[in-house]
Amino acid sequence: MKTACLLCLFSVTVYSGPPFQTDDPEPISFRHYEFYTFANSDGTRVETDTAGPAVEFNWGALPNVHLHIIIPATAIFPSNNPSFAPAGAGPRAFGIGDIEAGIKYRFVQETKHRPMVGTFVMFELPSGNAERGLGVGKTWYKLPLWVQKSFGPWTTYGGAGETVIRGVPGYRNYSFAGWLVQRDLGKKWTLGTEVFYHGPEGLATAQTRPATLIDIGGYYKFRDPGFQLLFCYGHTAIGQKETYAYLGLYWTWGNKSGDPNNPTGSFGPPSGMGRSL
Repeated sequence: MKTACLLCLFSVTVYSGPPFQTDDPEPISFRHYEFYTFANSDGTRVETDTAGPAVEFNWGALPNVHLHIIIPATAIFPSNNPSFAPAGAGPRAFGIGDIEAGIKYRFVQETKHRPMVGTFVMFELPSGNAERGLGVGKTWYKLPLWVQKSFGPWTTYGGAGETVIRGVPGYRNYSFAGWLVQRDLGKKWTLGTEVFYHGPEGLATAQTRPATLIDIGGYYKFRDPGFQLLFCYGHTAIGQKETYAYLGLYWTWGNKSGDPNNPTGSFGPPSGMGRSL
């Protein structure tokens, strides 16, 4: 019984392309940098998990490749509702969560008639205290494939993948998929909406059953592209009731010569954004 209660404290935090849950295949330009400070929340009636304050840093290390890291402060708020037992039981907790490292690699360039294609492999490192529910206690992975196409002020992207957590009681591998459409509105605003699905993630998480969410969000450009406000909010359309929210600030800078394979570059937030599970 003690072991079961302890497992119900554990939470999983997954971050995607800010501020949406769906990500994109476009890396930042070669020799450019991105920095985010943000907070997000993802909750069900079983439990609410938050990340924030958190920081994210991306580096255009090579043409078509960028390296990524997120260091979060995380919190868990179990419902302690006996109707959800054995999930969602235990005390509240706050502290450093699992650190996320990643590599985004674009292997197909976009043309007039062809979308760009890439992957963004994530390695979730066991830096959070698993006994307090602030981490998994073992390295776990996110393995997606993303596709993107732009048409003037419109951009659409999406894809699917698998989260892999092996040998940790209370967790299970699960699939995820999402698609997003966004549009530039003048020089200051970009707004978008996405549909995002995830499978059941295990009794040690808030997302014990599958859900499909509809999220709305975007960016406000204080300085284009160097300084922007990012925001998103969404709720379940089908499945377990779940609410997602993201708010952050974004800065970018770097070598103006950019990437020879991406002269315009992904200068500005990548199009997708963060998720806390």
